[in-house]
Amino acid sequence: MDQIRIKNLRVYAYHGVYEQEKEKGQNFCVSAVLSVDMEQAGTSDEIGDAVDYGAVCLFIAEFMQENRFDLLEAVAGRLAEAVLFAFPAVKRIELEVDKPDAPIPLRFDSVSVRIERGWHRVFIALGSNMGDKLGYLERAVSNLQEDSHFRNIKVSDYIETAPYGGVEQGDFLNGVLEAETLYSPESLLVRLQKEEQLAGRTREVHWGPRTLDLDILFYDELILMKKELTIPHPDMKNRLFVLEPLAALAPHYVHPVYRRSVGELLAELKASSVL
Repeated sequence: MDQIRIKNLRVYAYHGVYEQEKEKGQNFCVSAVLSVDMEQAGTSDEIGDAVDYGAVCLFIAEFMQENRFDLLEAVAGRLAEAVLFAFPAVKRIELEVDKPDAPIPLRFDSVSVRIERGWHRVFIALGSNMGDKLGYLERAVSNLQEDSHFRNIKVSDYIETAPYGGVEQGDFLNGVLEAETLYSPESLLVRLQKEEQLAGRTREVHWGPRTLDLDILFYDELILMKKELTIPHPDMKNRLFVLEPLAALAPHYVHPVYRRSVGELLAELKASSVL
């Protein structure tokens, strides 16, 4: 990805734990690496096709001066998200906030916090087989659309499918949501579980009936194996009710473990079901 680099932008602001820092203020230096696609701007030579780095610098300065935080971690985190919201063409930002005059009773050059934030492509399976199934799914999608940490949301058509896993229960309504998100994988899991809780989801029977089921299928090309979260979803290649709506959105998306496209996985599953 192409980059715009801003080095040591000097801003006088009022961040810090101590009262004198809040009252008197001090110097900060901000450096940023913005990941953007410059192909169109490089071809057209038009400012409208580019990310205006001058505007980004002014935005950073205004944000630093108009807000006050105790911790550098908060300054960097909030500023990074603010830049991503204000400049949609910026896909990712590496941000370092330097505090050269930090109140430390020792000789030092500087103290800084460096973070990375960005938009990540995710696919989320949607399912419900209790009560107003369509209503549960539509409310969940609406709530995610209203969350500023998601953008460019697309939803497949919903399909009705038989239950999976051997537990006797009603048919499911299933679909897949595609989006870009600022959430980390762990934070995304918490966000989706919160949405399930809002729908009254309980976890009494494994693979049992549920008002709302939201599962992370893909998160960029990440391969993650933790006790509480596995990405890609470990059993998706065996689930027709996942692969069919997923293929409607992204048939050429390549599974990072099997190195085969969603369309190929769907065709293989259908073929094995016939045998």
